Amino acid sequence: MKLLFATKNLNKANEIKDILPKQIQIITLKDIGLEEDIPETSKTIRGNALQKVNFIKNHFKINCFAEDSGLEIDSLNGEPGVDSAIYAGKHRDDNDNINLVLKKLKSKANRKAQFKTIIALKINENIFEFEGVVNGTILLNRRGKNGFGYDSIFEPENCCKTFAEMNIHEKNYYSHRSKAANKMITFLEKTINLSNT
Repeated sequence: MKLLFATKNLNKANEIKDILPKQIQIITLKDIGLEEDIPETSKTIRGNALQKVNFIKNHFKINCFAEDSGLEIDSLNGEPGVDSAIYAGKHRDDNDNINLVLKKLKSKANRKAQFKTIIALKINENIFEFEGVVNGTILLNRRGKNGFGYDSIFEPENCCKTFAEMNIHEKNYYSHRSKAANKMITFLEKTINLSNT
């Protein structure tokens, strides 16, 4: 079975590919030559995921899935949330985003946070949604060189490493994205005879 993953982020694509069964092959926006940015104008994570799959299906008629993720910090009233990628500006700089989070948390005692992912899957004209959440803590300083986004300052519950200190397999054990993706995989395995695709 072939699915388009509506992303230009190769880090996200590699994380998903790492947990996919061999019967599911994914291609990305790069593979279909889409250079333009897909609109993400919703005020919610769910809304952006739906917006992306609908755009792809309407323009390319390909079965696809898309995800949107956000870091939600308790003491910042859920920020950066849906604006996680552009928290410090539309130039989408991970380092600037992290600096802004650390600045806003400087005087906060509560550093609890969660990462949330919503995956929207569109098969033919049917849309299915899958959510993944991981709770954790925002650290005082960066740790680790792997990953992307806020990975270097987020430590999941019951873990002594940040996402940026983990390899891809370790991160997929804990991460919000893999939790949502595994729900999608289970759904596909139950509803579609993957052995014949």
